[in-house]
Amino acid sequence: MARAAAAYYAARDPFGAKGDFITSPEISQAFGECLGLWTAVAWQQMGRPDPVLLVELGPGRGTLMADALRAVGGVMPAFRAAIRLHLVEQSPGLRAAQAAALPGADPTWHHSAGTLPPGPALILANEFLDALPIRQFVRHGGSWRERFVQDGAFVEAAPESPPALPAEAPEGAVQEVCEPARALASALGARLAAQGGAALFIDYGPARSGFGESLQALSAHRAADPLAEPGSADITAHVDFQAMAEAGRAAGAAARGPVPQGLFLQSLGLVTRAAMLARAAPAQAGHQLSAAQRLIAPEGMGRLFKALALCHPALPSLPGFESA
Repeated sequence: MARAAAAYYAARDPFGAKGDFITSPEISQAFGECLGLWTAVAWQQMGRPDPVLLVELGPGRGTLMADALRAVGGVMPAFRAAIRLHLVEQSPGLRAAQAAALPGADPTWHHSAGTLPPGPALILANEFLDALPIRQFVRHGGSWRERFVQDGAFVEAAPESPPALPAEAPEGAVQEVCEPARALASALGARLAAQGGAALFIDYGPARSGFGESLQALSAHRAADPLAEPGSADITAHVDFQAMAEAGRAAGAAARGPVPQGLFLQSLGLVTRAAMLARAAPAQAGHQLSAAQRLIAPEGMGRLFKALALCHPALPSLPGFESA
């Protein structure tokens, strides 16, 4: 499935109404603007290092970063001048779209976060973790068996080199483990603790670890069979935010959150910004306000989606996490 996911992103532009799914930056420009201002405040809390790396993991079509840079350029030009932009993206097609969306931003592209240059960094990752491959383990007869794909079907077998799994679990329980996400949190946690900065992850999943199967596929905005036509659908799973936070802390970073996306974005002023956009363009007012509602409402994306930050332990409470 990891190869299928890589092929999927390499072969197409999956974002937007004509793709398979739509992400928050495509729903409202206020989302990227708020995240840009979040990085600006975090930069001030870091002591205004110059230069500073601004990094996005999985930048899509560059929409979020374009909105973020426009926002910070207007209100904090010193921060904009200090930014050295780095984008972690493997797809040649999406890299081309990002270059078109970010004229003059002079980004440097990377295949992985492991090749980022040293130095203080502010890292954004919106709906990046959910696309990383998971392992599934199923409890049968008092032991764990691993579920995987073989010859186009799900099969189960005794696991090889399993991660730490709960000693007790009910019969039939499913435990999902995303080893790449935990490794990323550990690597970034160690980097942030040693070199300074903060990383913000926004994605969907529960705040606490638990049992349950969340593997899903989307094609043309509808649920699809994850085993049908590998590489033709977006395959995702819920993010284990507790495991991410624990991995970051174990590497030396502080963890803030997770907090529900709705509360996080309201704290950053997204509703106020959407109202400003609505007043500036009355013909689009309905769209701007409904987009904001979709992002923050509990019945929309406001509760299922969470925000989690990893940062240098000396940083004070980051914007949006004051009560976390």
